[in-house]
Amino acid sequence: MLTLFAFLFALALLIAVHEAGHLLAALSCGVRVLKFSIGFGPALLRRRFGRDATEFVLAAVPLGGFVRMLDEREAPVAAQELHRAFNRQGPWKRAWVVVAGPAANLLLASLLFALVALLGVHQPLPLLGAPAPGSPAAAAGVRAGQAVLATSIDGDTRGVRSWPQLELRLQQAALDGRRVGLRVRDAARERELWLAAPRPGVASRGVDAARAYGLRLQQPPARIERVLPGQPAAQAGLRAGDVVLGAGAAQAAAPAFDARQLLQAIARSAGHPLSLRVQRAGQVLDLVVRARREVDARGVAHWRIGAMLDERLPSVLVRLAPGPALQQGVRRTWELSMLSLRTLGRMLIGRASLDQLSGPVTIADYAGRSAELGWVPYLSFLAVVSLSLGVLNLLPIPVLDGGHLLYYAFEILTRRKVPQRVQERLQQGGLALIALMIAVALYNDIARVLGPFH
Repeated sequence: MLTLFAFLFALALLIAVHEAGHLLAALSCGVRVLKFSIGFGPALLRRRFGRDATEFVLAAVPLGGFVRMLDEREAPVAAQELHRAFNRQGPWKRAWVVVAGPAANLLLASLLFALVALLGVHQPLPLLGAPAPGSPAAAAGVRAGQAVLATSIDGDTRGVRSWPQLELRLQQAALDGRRVGLRVRDAARERELWLAAPRPGVASRGVDAARAYGLRLQQPPARIERVLPGQPAAQAGLRAGDVVLGAGAAQAAAPAFDARQLLQAIARSAGHPLSLRVQRAGQVLDLVVRARREVDARGVAHWRIGAMLDERLPSVLVRLAPGPALQQGVRRTWELSMLSLRTLGRMLIGRASLDQLSGPVTIADYAGRSAELGWVPYLSFLAVVSLSLGVLNLLPIPVLDGGHLLYYAFEILTRRKVPQRVQERLQQGGLALIALMIAVALYNDIARVLGPFH
């Protein structure tokens, strides 16, 4: 229910903002608005407001919306009202009415990002784990435990405070196949490391940018948070607060040992005795535990020792004052918009994976997950979806707002309107392209839930 409510609220809000942009722009140009609708199909609520008795509708299917304006192409218009018809406006006014919808979504995204920055959000520190063998990070000398202080891409150096900030910078570089400079600090000193560009095609197969460069977020230490009575961990002598420094053959790697490695060691032990090196109150102890086999509801077997790990990552509260927060909101909207456009462009030429397209199932899933985490993550989710809606509608595809902007640009340059017959053919092509994108996005949604089809 939370997922459904969060998804429907997001749809209603973002559609309302988009259509409100068209509405306000039309009114500012003196165009008469006949109907403002959120959703399609049967009306759930219907009211009329204003001197023009504009009809406001909340419809049953919340998968879009529209603003219907006075227009001779749709119905006859009285002579005294012709100056208020949309089709009688100049191309600049029509373009303003069309672009105002996506612009409203981008403005909302900027304000939401600014609000998130103002409220503050806990984000993992940019602490590096052991790099992937053979990766650019390994070749550059990245070591577990190093903290990233700043990144450099083509002479553009920016400070880094959190792991998500680092990921965004890596995405921007990986998309264009650029090398990245990292200023890192470890126990010894600060140093500059340069990561070579990832292998061609690696960043286009749906692999996240950090993995493309071989960077990994340092996992939390293997700290025992709770031991269940009567289970193997309790029988071996483990206690809450113990920190596991190594397991089995990994005992020599104590400085880099983490919770993920402990879980892997337990799974590999397959019920055989597993030696653990444990730190407790300043002392180092050697214990032996034998994992117990358990089968879940799906019939999958797991090896468990009956202990809960403290998996909290070291984090920092990233919070800004109102002025810098607003600047960051605008900058983040711009950067993510450009990143989205470049990714879509690379999809068209086959240099980025279509797996990155998401449909309503994935969006609903993220809506529910972010809502469960609290208001700040949900606001971040709304900002990203609002930005995506704005960017999508600005694409130069007939049927979308960007397609209409192309018509008006042609009219401004040539002083001739695009013939209606040509517009109709282009609309058909645009509908086919949008239908194809929706089909790919739905396939990706289903594949994420059920696994890819073969």
